[in-house]
Amino acid sequence: MQAKPIFYNSPHFRNFWESGNGKELLEWAELTPDIRKFDRFSHLYYLVDEPGDAAVKETYLSMPYPEASRIIETATKQKIDKDSDLPPGVKNLFLQMQEIPEWFNQELANTGARFCMRSGVNSLIILRDFSLMGGYDYAYLNKPLIFTGILKKGAVKRLKDTLEFWIHVTRENGLQLNSEAYQLTARTRLMHSYARLQINKKRDSWDVEKWGEPINFWDMIATYTGFSLVLMQGLRKLGIVISPEEEKGVFHLWKYIGYLLGIPPEYLPENRQEAVEQLYLWSTVQDKGDEDSVQLAQALLDENLVNTINRFMFQRRLLLKLHQSMNWHLLDPEINERLQIPKVRTAAIFPQLIIKANKTVQRFYDLNDPAKYQKLVEKGHRDQMKVLSDYIKHTPARHH
Repeated sequence: MQAKPIFYNSPHFRNFWESGNGKELLEWAELTPDIRKFDRFSHLYYLVDEPGDAAVKETYLSMPYPEASRIIETATKQKIDKDSDLPPGVKNLFLQMQEIPEWFNQELANTGARFCMRSGVNSLIILRDFSLMGGYDYAYLNKPLIFTGILKKGAVKRLKDTLEFWIHVTRENGLQLNSEAYQLTARTRLMHSYARLQINKKRDSWDVEKWGEPINFWDMIATYTGFSLVLMQGLRKLGIVISPEEEKGVFHLWKYIGYLLGIPPEYLPENRQEAVEQLYLWSTVQDKGDEDSVQLAQALLDENLVNTINRFMFQRRLLLKLHQSMNWHLLDPEINERLQIPKVRTAAIFPQLIIKANKTVQRFYDLNDPAKYQKLVEKGHRDQMKVLSDYIKHTPARHH
């Protein structure tokens, strides 16, 4: 089966890349994409993490849940070798994850991690209102969320899970062997495989030709581009200055995270030119947002009203309006309208306040002063951990 760039000339594709946020990306990358490179990556639309699938088949699909969890917990919390007493597929998976590739540079990854931390709550706003919400406009990318019933589980849980993953993997030295972030990455990888195998039980309802394999490598690369390229694009919109070394570090960090999640590293972007090119080519197989997209967007907006972090309803309604104003500041108007995100009357006020605050903070801390830069990193880390703590505390116990 061969993927085809069927939406290359569609209005939604051309609008995004010729006048919307895609145009901004192309200008930032100083790139003129070449559609003739499509076949270099298109096979990834039908490739998946087979080692992860094998490990899930040997554990969660073959034995009681407590026993399977014990085996996986053992594999994530200690170094294993070829003689470890584990099922073959599980052993193979973790031997691969434990192998640190020659190209990995820990200090460069730490540079990316420090940037993620010093961006503070700004990154959490971008992840929610730009990366996550904007991703809902890719209709086919979201089909696994629909097939696995993510709407029924609630947006509070999904935000908690995304926050927990992103925050832990973006700490300095966070992905050391058997660390909490390493364990969380391994569980995420197995969750992807479990979801894929469950979806494949409904194979008659899954349109492989249009949607690719469930949670395929090309969709995964696009998703994690949202944590690197799109994150930095959004932060630039909020006045955050990014140095060339920080940018390089963010891409390197996410290349390693992608490697741990089973994506072939030779396809993971190392800079904004490669990332923009892949996003451009991948988006030619993605239809515009549909009814499922609108449901996902509405669930994310409604999360503001059902989350109990804010005690009073007037606080929750105010927070909803603030997030809607960020959606309209960050996303293309066409996407906001397609996802049916209501426009706030004073939509520009909150984003402009954030931009002014960020410029003031960056002047005060002086990004060129190592001591002041480190203080900003520490402050951003504390602010992010506080948000995560609130989400963990207020996520219903049945969802943990």
